Order: sequence, then structure tokens, then C-alpha cells
Amino acid sequence: MHTCDLLKSGVKIEKLALVQAWAEAGNLFDERERAALAWAETVTCVAQTNVPDEAYQAARTVFSERELVDLTIAISLMNAYNRMSISFRNSPQAAVEKTA
Repeated sequence: MHTCDLLKSGVKIEKLALVQAWAEAGNLFDERERAALAWAETVTCVAQTNVPDEAYQAARTVFSERELVDLTIAISLMNAYNRMSISFRNSPQAAVEKTA
């Protein structure tokens, strides 16, 4: 769902393919994108990491307080949607269409 929309909006396939390896992707992602992805990983792993001060400070050097609040809300909502989807055994639409 999101991938198709992102491709239609002009995001390059290389970028989408390397999201999970963003830290090793060199300059493919700009500074704000790398900061957002790092923050997403930190917030997602909050139970294990407690969001280290260094991670918070790194995010604050790139994002305003409001931007960081908005980003954290978006990350938290996606985590909640993913947990609900996994809990209720909902497969990604592309996987459902492939097996049909």
C-alpha cells in the first residue's frame, strides 16, 4: 500500500529497497531522513533502550521540538498499527493478492 503510493509520488525504488539498511546506505538518505529513521528505531525499541539521551539529543539537533513530537506520534501510531495487524493475523495486501 505505502510502497505503491511512494513510487507514484516519485520516491526511487532504491531508497525503498534500502530503508531497512538505511545506516549502511551512504548518502542515499539525507540528514533529516537518517535522523528520522534512527529516531524511529530508537522509539520502536524503547522497551529495550529506554531512549538513550544521545539518541534524543541527536534527534533534537535535526528536528524542532514540534517536529520531533509529530514524528514520535507518527512512529508510535505505526507501531500500534503493526502490533494490531500482527496480533490479528492480518497479512500485507500484496501477500494476500499474490496467493489468491
